[in-house]
Amino acid sequence: MQVTCGIDWAEDHHDVAVLDCDARLLGKLRVSDDAMGFQDLLRLLAEHGDTPDDPIPIAIETSRGLMVACLRASGRQVFSINPMAVARYRDRHSVSRKKSDHQDAVVLANILRTDAELHRPLPDDTELVRAIAVLARAQQDAVWDRTRTHNRLRSHLREYYPAVLEAFAEKREKLLAREARAILAIAPTQAQAAKLARTKLKAVVTQAGRQRRIEAETDRLLEVFRRTWLRQPALVETAMGHQTLALLAQLEAACRSCDELASATEELFFQHPDAEIITSFPGLAALTGARLLAEIGDDRTRFDTARDLKAYAGSAPVTRESGKSRRVSHRRIKNSRLAATGRHWAFAALTASTGAHDHYNHRRKTGDRYYAALRNLFNRMLGQLHHCLTTRQRFNEAIAFAPPKPSPLTAAA
Repeated sequence: MQVTCGIDWAEDHHDVAVLDCDARLLGKLRVSDDAMGFQDLLRLLAEHGDTPDDPIPIAIETSRGLMVACLRASGRQVFSINPMAVARYRDRHSVSRKKSDHQDAVVLANILRTDAELHRPLPDDTELVRAIAVLARAQQDAVWDRTRTHNRLRSHLREYYPAVLEAFAEKREKLLAREARAILAIAPTQAQAAKLARTKLKAVVTQAGRQRRIEAETDRLLEVFRRTWLRQPALVETAMGHQTLALLAQLEAACRSCDELASATEELFFQHPDAEIITSFPGLAALTGARLLAEIGDDRTRFDTARDLKAYAGSAPVTRESGKSRRVSHRRIKNSRLAATGRHWAFAALTASTGAHDHYNHRRKTGDRYYAALRNLFNRMLGQLHHCLTTRQRFNEAIAFAPPKPSPLTAAA
């Protein structure tokens, strides 16, 4: 590359350095994080040969923010460099471990100058898939927040209110069930639950959405609440009830956010042409498919081979070899969102696909543990997804999990 640019970003300003192919500093500038600062950056780049036909590539330590969005919209190649890699490159230029914003901008420009082929520019995803990514990641964050809040509430209830935990112990959703949240709202303490009238409890169960066995469920809850339980002192129990209502309000907000973001994500996902191919795979519903698409994008040049995508997702193993030592283990550096979605996908595929279930059983018989077998199944299906998206075809169970063809030597024997 003849000229490269490095940007060390901060909250209110960015340091810019422009180098030529011989590492000479052509220009430096500190720009503000606003429209005027962006114009100053473009002016500096133009002074050193930046044109629409031959834009100067830019290295920066983030893939988000208005500055990055505007640079991508202007058609420039933007390389998002991992901050840990930048720290390693910094040591190549100075052993004294000194650091400054301008120096970091120079290091970033040097990374492109010397090792551009080892780094990938940000993918050229469409605006639609970037919008899907915003919603899908927000919904995934909301699910994680909901789980954390649920765990906090459950841990708190264990200290003074075992009756409500016992009442919903057999429910798949536990305290996330609408009935559980509705009962906690009107009876946040054990004393209040024991005094609930049958008509009141029946009305709450009905309003929570239950349509079957309402009478039997009401009787079951009454029996649980009116048992003899260990209790906190009355004043302490009342105080803990107030804390429960506060945690319940957070849980309600998290549940509402999950539902609203899920609807918005699915609506946008089905507008994408890849949605039909993605949802043709067993175990991939609209929300899981949207999360996958959000992380892999729709720029098909981003992953040249399925192996690259598998490494990005963390499903492909990594080899560490030195001297006589050789160890193969699972990847820890990966896209954590994609890996989490992959676990859900592989688990759901076990009941949705005979081939996937057989593959999982085969891996367990060869010695894989539960998560290793699931990861291997995800690895195989991710390769199939890469092939289908590249060739624009739907999933075919007979082809995806076809038995291996016998080799000529085996057939002859």
